Amino acid sequence: MSDAAGYRIAVRELCEFAAKEGDLDLRFTPSPSAEEGMAGHAAVAARRGAGYQAELRLDGEHGLLRVHGRCDGYDAAAGRVEEIKTYRGELAAMPANHRALHWAQAKVYGHLLCRRDGLADLKVALVYYHVDRQHETVLTEDCSAAELAEHFAALCGRFLRWAEQELAHRTARDAALERLAFPYPAFHHGQRELAETCYKAARLGRSLLAEAPTGVGKTLATLFPLLKAMPGRRLDKLFFLAAKTSGRQLALDGLAQLFPGLAQLFPGLAQLFPGLAQPAPASTPAQPTTPIRVLELVARDKACLHPELACHGDSCPLARGFYDRLPAARAAAVTAGRLDQAGLRAVAEAHAVCPYYLGQEMARWADVAVGDYNYFFDVTALLHGLRQAGGWRVGVLVDEAHNLVERGRAMYTAELDQAAFAALRKTAPAALKRHFDKLQRGWNAFNAAQVEPYRAYAEPPQALLAALQQLALAIGDHLNQRPDQLDPPLQRAQFDALHFLRMADCFGPHSLFDASLRPASGARRKPASTLCLRNLVPAPFLAPRFAAAQSCVLFSATLSPADYYREMLGLAEDTPRLEVESPFRAEQLAVRVAPRISTRYGDRAGSLRPIADVMARQYRAEPGNYLAFFSSFAYLEQALAELARQAPDIPCWTQTRGMDEPARRDFLARFTPDGCGIGFAVLGGAFAEGIDLRGPRLIGAFIATLGLPQLNPVNEQLRQRLHELFGRGYEYAYLYPGLQKVVQAAGRVIRGTEDRGVVYLLDDRYAEAKVAALLPAWWRVEFDVDGEAGSP
Repeated sequence: MSDAAGYRIAVRELCEFAAKEGDLDLRFTPSPSAEEGMAGHAAVAARRGAGYQAELRLDGEHGLLRVHGRCDGYDAAAGRVEEIKTYRGELAAMPANHRALHWAQAKVYGHLLCRRDGLADLKVALVYYHVDRQHETVLTEDCSAAELAEHFAALCGRFLRWAEQELAHRTARDAALERLAFPYPAFHHGQRELAETCYKAARLGRSLLAEAPTGVGKTLATLFPLLKAMPGRRLDKLFFLAAKTSGRQLALDGLAQLFPGLAQLFPGLAQLFPGLAQPAPASTPAQPTTPIRVLELVARDKACLHPELACHGDSCPLARGFYDRLPAARAAAVTAGRLDQAGLRAVAEAHAVCPYYLGQEMARWADVAVGDYNYFFDVTALLHGLRQAGGWRVGVLVDEAHNLVERGRAMYTAELDQAAFAALRKTAPAALKRHFDKLQRGWNAFNAAQVEPYRAYAEPPQALLAALQQLALAIGDHLNQRPDQLDPPLQRAQFDALHFLRMADCFGPHSLFDASLRPASGARRKPASTLCLRNLVPAPFLAPRFAAAQSCVLFSATLSPADYYREMLGLAEDTPRLEVESPFRAEQLAVRVAPRISTRYGDRAGSLRPIADVMARQYRAEPGNYLAFFSSFAYLEQALAELARQAPDIPCWTQTRGMDEPARRDFLARFTPDGCGIGFAVLGGAFAEGIDLRGPRLIGAFIATLGLPQLNPVNEQLRQRLHELFGRGYEYAYLYPGLQKVVQAAGRVIRGTEDRGVVYLLDDRYAEAKVAALLPAWWRVEFDVDGEAGSP
């Protein structure tokens, strides 16, 4: 992070850059959470004397470097500085290069104290605190001020050249962003309004809820102003967060339009956007191809080149000596600029390092990071953690933000299946069986008090949590004692247990603890249950993340009503909302309600024939490509069979359960400009949003559902809790989420200003005023009674 006085860097960042060496080694995991770490630090500080200073701010200079940080603890009377590290497992199993990094940090703080107070020497201590056993191990070294100064100078010397490069890059980047022009001669309808409002929000340091329909060009209209605002707001990074892969690609495409040099970096974009610059000749010396560095963050399972190997040097060749080869790979990455998935892999392969962890490293040096929501909002989010450690000033763009409610809930929900733990016990090492047995006994005792299949409780059972914690600790000890043995099932069980315990520590009004009981059957002589710590309102977890950003723009075609999203996501009550007028005209889309059809669960059998009648009639009147959406696969299959019986001449194809990526591509490939037929899909699924079938590729949609979530005990608990918290349980649990899916699905039909199409809303409840009020204002809704359209 640079400023007018030089290059500011945190102590931890400096040491991780200059002191890390040797292998990448993930055997000493999982590490404690941030909350557990803070609690551990507080516990150590509470054991010290009255003169002990905790969280002591220190800073110092070395050339253009301004090094700053918070020393964990300092006892002036004892002349001892402490670096506190929390951990799990056995300390002896900690890799040597981890310990070396910790010493490097402790000695930097020692130097800063010696310089500040004019000390001749100092005791430097590493304090390792076991978060489960609440035991500390202290290692000390007596160091002279001269030794500590030499150590500090050596680390800074290794970073100085990189810092000079980064300062030059930041200067060039900000100058380029100030000159940045919109890549087209004019904005689309509504696009300028969205861009200007985003820019104002960024300049004022505000968050923004922006609802803008399809066709406005939301990706460019949000990227462009936030990038323009970066120099003036002194933003270090911009995070573009998407719910799906398609959203990430839209962001990469948009950045390629804004910065023509990126056409070289993302293969195929030069063909997609013919006006972009062509690659330089091969003989040209390697130079950064664009003033901005763009990184695509990809999930580990998609980036890993050796998924069958463990992440340590004794197993994976790309982990062996990773930190020794990282400096060259890092330099190549910022020079080549190919920081999308393919580009990172190419750099990683050239330097024999892991592409996934190279991507994690490059998150520190990229200007724009494009990734999934979880990279900023999850419990252990990478980008949020780096932002905290580096003190970055960041802007955040949340694409298709209506998805963040459900995704946020999932991030902070934890579930445990008793049967899975019982099965794992059979193959577990002998030393762990007693811990599995204790957990099962406590679990069975808990089950014995429950007679109904499902039940919600006021709080999770403490005895069961204690047994779970003991098992997680025992598994951790076992795995750390055998670092060369890969045991994914045990490791998965440990991670699941720790996540459950972490969510139990955060239990509150925003959460629900419930148990689903399965009766004894076959070889299982006792009932088994699935326990769930279910997050209902993600606001308490997401609100601090929004507060950490200098500006956050959440945008989508469906963010109504605004109060629902503010309250569920934890946005400030005064967060402004922008509703961009649709670029489409009512005459482009015929919206027809079938008032005599009910798709309620009890009426579905009787709805099949009239639904098939509507579909066949519309198809024969105007042949072309249509999508038909249903509330479930069972309902879809029944409707498909009925249409095939009534109109076997109409071509049909269908989404299937567990559809993989190739099958999804085949499904969409049927929508050709000259094609005819009906694709059957599930509302809220892969084809209900995020797909772009312009022009004659899609001319209509049939939506045979109101989209309401299933009526079940869990959703009823959600309704009750949301009513207690907000006074609108039915609307928040059922109506708003359902209509949001409907509007998203209907939005597949009109994608451009020249498109024409029809949407059939096949349920009588669309005629109700409270439902009609949630439909887009530009729609002109008509009733379709036996093929005769009329105004409501």
